[in-house]
Amino acid sequence: MTNNSFELAGSRRTVEAIPKKKKKWYKGKPVVSVVVLLLIVLGCLCAEMIMTKDPTYMDLLNYNKAPDKEFLFGTDTMGRDIFSMIWYGGRISLMIGGLSTVISTFIAVVIGAFSGVAPAWLDELIMRFTEIFLSIPTLLLIILLQAIMGDANILSLSFVIGVTSWTSIAKVVRTEVRQIRNSEYIIAARCMGAGFFRILWKHLVPNFFSSIMFMVVMNVRTAMISEATLSFMGIGLPIEVITWGSMLSLSDKALMTGSWWIILIPGLFLITTVLCLTNIGNACREQTNRKESNF
Repeated sequence: MTNNSFELAGSRRTVEAIPKKKKKWYKGKPVVSVVVLLLIVLGCLCAEMIMTKDPTYMDLLNYNKAPDKEFLFGTDTMGRDIFSMIWYGGRISLMIGGLSTVISTFIAVVIGAFSGVAPAWLDELIMRFTEIFLSIPTLLLIILLQAIMGDANILSLSFVIGVTSWTSIAKVVRTEVRQIRNSEYIIAARCMGAGFFRILWKHLVPNFFSSIMFMVVMNVRTAMISEATLSFMGIGLPIEVITWGSMLSLSDKALMTGSWWIILIPGLFLITTVLCLTNIGNACREQTNRKESNF
């Protein structure tokens, strides 16, 4: 009998650990959406360097012209170069989306945080008002407020869209603030005489901003869609103000003349931007959920 027939009691056979493959940094991240969105934004910001024609010039000799070497994306019913209009008008559409999101986020953070630290009766009153405001169709509110403000321009339209799209974020902020309002560092800040806004920006916002990042990104998308919808209905910005929405407002004439490029190209740019923002927003939400599940 050989020694190989015996084993020490309690000994275990060692199993070689299989090295885990290192996860690539871009896995699970919306890289394609970020790259495409950056290209569109950079193209709009550098519109003067890209445009081949004056986007406001009406060349009546070349109206409804299909895409060719001179007019890369064709011309619209007024003879304007669509390629130049896309980049020039996209800048205004993105500006409206960004401005309205800043306004809505500011209102939501202030109201939501105030409701979160307010007494029970005041918190209940603010939440009932928020729910009533949320129950009214947003488009109806935008039309009503814009009619009160008069003729639409970039600032007024951004303001109207912003003040009608804060409710969902405010409810999330209120919930997050109520969970941390009795934390030691919040109580210490109050004892040291810190005011509401100082506590809000220094202590509350850093703790709940990741939770609302998804909704902030989505608000940019919603604002751009709202602007396009209003322009399509003929109650948005004036026709001489070029945006992707105002370009789509010419779709009825384009359908009658069979000029598919007038509808398709602005629509593709708007849909692509909206889809990119949606993917980025979903990625932010998944990242937040992943962090919360680790605690």
